[in-house]
Amino acid sequence: MSNETIKRITSKSLIRMKESGEKITMLTAYDFATAKYVDEAGIDSILVGDSLGMTMLGYDDTVKVTMEEMAVFTKAVSRGVKRAMIIADMPFLSFQISKEQTLMNAGKLVQSGANAVKIEGGSDFIIEQVNALTEAGISVVAHLGFTPQFINTIGGYYVQGKSYENTIKMSETAKKLEKAGACALVLEMVSEESAKYISENLTIPTIGIGAGKYCDGQVLVIDDVIGRFWGNIPKFAKQYANIKDIIKNAVSQYAQEVKKSIFPSAEHTFKLSTEEKKKFDYINK
Repeated sequence: MSNETIKRITSKSLIRMKESGEKITMLTAYDFATAKYVDEAGIDSILVGDSLGMTMLGYDDTVKVTMEEMAVFTKAVSRGVKRAMIIADMPFLSFQISKEQTLMNAGKLVQSGANAVKIEGGSDFIIEQVNALTEAGISVVAHLGFTPQFINTIGGYYVQGKSYENTIKMSETAKKLEKAGACALVLEMVSEESAKYISENLTIPTIGIGAGKYCDGQVLVIDDVIGRFWGNIPKFAKQYANIKDIIKNAVSQYAQEVKKSIFPSAEHTFKLSTEEKKKFDYINK
C-alpha cells in the first residue's frame, strides 16, 4: 500500500463511523513493531494504554506509570503507524492537580505522536479538564465505568452500571463529557444494557471493553488477544493466538541447539575464501 492511498483515521472519522453504523476497532500497542503490525492489519485506532505498566514494565497496577514512560512508549508506537488514530492514556496524577498541569502533560503526549489523549473519570473537575484540553486543540477520549486509576477507591474490579439509577447517572456524566468536547467515550466493565442506553443517547462513539456488543466499537489489550500476557485472561477478552507458548518453545529450541552445537550451522556461518583459508592451513602445518 503506497503512502498516497493511506487515509489517516481521525476523531471525525470515528464520529462518521458511528453515524453510518460501522463498528470501530481499537487495540492497545506499546512498541514500534506491534504498532506496525496492528496498523497494517487495519485496526482503526491504537491505544497506548497505561496498561503498559503491567504488560511491559511488570507493575502490579496502572497507578505506578509515569508521564515519562507514557511519552517514551507513545513515541515508539507513533513511528510504526501510518493509518490508525493514536490515543495515549493520561497516567495517574497527570491531570488531577490543575488545568496547567493537564495541558502541559497532554501536550507532551501529543508532541510524542498521539492524536488524542484519554482521561479516566467523570467528576466536575475532570469535565473541566476535558473542556480545557478541547479548547487548546487537543482531542480527548473520556473513560467511564470501571476506571483502573481509581482502583484504590473503588476497592476492586467491579462491574459498573448494574442498576437503573447508576445507568442514568453514568449517562448524564457521559453527556457532560460530550458537551465538554470529548470525541469518544470508553466504557469499561459496564453491563450490556447500560452501555446500550448510554451509546444510544450520545452523538460521540462509545468504545466498549467488557461492555457488550451495543457499543459503537470495541477495544482490548493486545497481550490478551495474542496470548502474550502471563496472567489470566479477563472474562470480557478473547484470546485469538498463543504467542507466549510460541516464544517459549522457540527460545527453548534455540537453547538446546546451542548446547548441542547444532546452531550455528553452515548456513548461518561466514567462511573465508579458499585462498585465505589456505594461508591458515599453511601456518598450521
